[in-house]
Amino acid sequence: MSTLSLRLPDSLHEQVKVLAKQDGISINQFISSAVAEKMPALMTEEYLRARAKADNEREFYNALSKVPSTDPSGQDAL
Repeated sequence: MSTLSLRLPDSLHEQVKVLAKQDGISINQFISSAVAEKMPALMTEEYLRARAKADNEREFYNALSKVPSTDPSGQDAL
């Protein structure tokens, strides 16, 4: 496990302290969870950008042309 020195504005620190206490966890656990939640979102965006660069537009439209043209079901209609 690594140690990280983190500077937070006082107002943010107070909010984190309150929220961590409400969850019954330490501030360290709260911040670790917040980082763990943010990382997949950023990594997914990076993955999708890489896939978009690697994929062929013609292949995309070819695959899309195989999808049947139907009206949405009742619960999906706008």
